[in-house]
Amino acid sequence: MSAFTRRTLISALATALLPLATATAWAQNVKLTVAASPVPHAEILEQLKPRLAQQGVDLEIKVFNDYVQPNVQVEEKHLDANYFQHVPYLETFNKSRGTHLVVVGQPVHIEPFAGYSVKHKKLADLPDGATVALPNDPTNGGRALLLLAANGLITLKDPANILATPKDVVGNPKHLKFRELEAATLPRVLPQVDLALINTNYALEAKLSPRKDALFIEKTSPYANVLVARPDNQNSVALKKLDAALHSAETRQFIEQKYQGAVVPAF
Repeated sequence: MSAFTRRTLISALATALLPLATATAWAQNVKLTVAASPVPHAEILEQLKPRLAQQGVDLEIKVFNDYVQPNVQVEEKHLDANYFQHVPYLETFNKSRGTHLVVVGQPVHIEPFAGYSVKHKKLADLPDGATVALPNDPTNGGRALLLLAANGLITLKDPANILATPKDVVGNPKHLKFRELEAATLPRVLPQVDLALINTNYALEAKLSPRKDALFIEKTSPYANVLVARPDNQNSVALKKLDAALHSAETRQFIEQKYQGAVVPAF
């Protein structure tokens, strides 16, 4: 074979393979950036990365320790989606902030809400005038009050109002004093109060076990966590692949084995 023929053959082969190489490179470089709370959301997403990479999705996880910026960043198109919140929180956020965020797919998991104390071993030990710390965002604050009411500590004007505030307390036999604080700070202030109602993601970060350390816990919960995006990208191929991976048998097994009931699959 002449040198000219070899060069011609190599050139033709390279040209033939170019579309395939280009398509492969494109498939491997579809980046999907998702905001998440450190625990359990980012951990759940992390175990999906290898599987999604095989499907052409490069999942990038941005960790946040608050409940505001993940929504703001998605709304402003700095990030593609987020995974940290339940539907009542999302609906309240959209209404109060004028955002337009939407749920992608079905609920993923539930984090039973709980009350913790380092000063008291059981609920009956809670003294008159005890200080109780609550999350200061509307839906989680209301959820905390509903849990207190379910355990007989207070009575609410409307026992089904997720947006209840301490002003809606109509019965308070132990004369509890409420401190409304940012949810992320509640584990840190636990030694300073008699009781704190803490979201499970922050409890797990602080090495608190809802099943072992809580004085009381939600028996059932409608507050399932969901994947959230915008109307303009909610049907993207990459998000559909992520949603499917979040609802896979492998993810269910991961949640059940890692969190031992502190986080419960919702599918």
